[in-house]
Amino acid sequence: MVSDSTELRKPTKYTTDGKISPMQERFARKKYHPGISAAVRIELILLSCPAWKIAVGSCRIQIWFVNSIHEPQFIPLTMRSIFLIVLLSLMSILPSQAQPHIIFLGDSITEAGVNPDGYVTLVADSLQKFEADIEVTGAGISGNKVPDLLARLDEDVLVHNPTHVVVYIGINDVWHHFEFDHVTGTDPDTFEAGIGELTDRIEESGPSVLLCTPSVIGENTESDAEVNLRLVEYAQLIRRVAQEKEVHLCDLRASFEAYLVAGNPDKAYDGILTTDGVHLNAAGNRFVADFMLREIQSVLGL
Repeated sequence: MVSDSTELRKPTKYTTDGKISPMQERFARKKYHPGISAAVRIELILLSCPAWKIAVGSCRIQIWFVNSIHEPQFIPLTMRSIFLIVLLSLMSILPSQAQPHIIFLGDSITEAGVNPDGYVTLVADSLQKFEADIEVTGAGISGNKVPDLLARLDEDVLVHNPTHVVVYIGINDVWHHFEFDHVTGTDPDTFEAGIGELTDRIEESGPSVLLCTPSVIGENTESDAEVNLRLVEYAQLIRRVAQEKEVHLCDLRASFEAYLVAGNPDKAYDGILTTDGVHLNAAGNRFVADFMLREIQSVLGL
């Protein structure tokens, strides 16, 4: 057995690039406890390059095998060994990817979506079949319009550190122009600017944004009623913002239109996907959940 005072002889000075580092010199002079049968020293010197350059060998690696009996020996490295060591080292240095946390931000449709048969709950149940750690949260409040979302974005959304925010808004911004005396809608310029600001603030905080076009006010999507035509206009504003900001567009309005053209031959105002032309019935919640699930799967790569 080697005593505690045994001094390891200085190893032969080899590196993959023929150079000797001060760290290697210090390493060779260290004493090791005899109970440690082996020690491996890995020195990675990254040459200020992106990860793809590291993968093809733009680094210097030194590995020394230290045994309490034998003289330290240099271990020859293959390119495969170097690649695996670099990969493992990067995995230990880089932060782990956060588990997806999706927040649905919206109005009464989303508020009701957290009920047991609501679209948010159905999306959560389906996503957790793919990945149990995916978190889904509903942040809908009845009557909300774009200015309301801007006012409560920090407190109700960003403080919870989501990875993705699905913005489903626009119905009340239009509907309140027509159906209610005590409230008013949002004019087109304010609406478009608000959607843009909402998108910017979310992205600046880190989460990815998914912008949804508003669904329906009345299930006859071919109606020439002014409220329907205005909703078509606001849907187009959201499409424009999504294109300009280069964020994911969930064109829910287009999906409703395609479904109701065939599924509502009698041009009924409600009863197909909604209870009152706006709020979702059981079939509507399932329809929206299936639509949202496809969009989220696409974004997450599930």
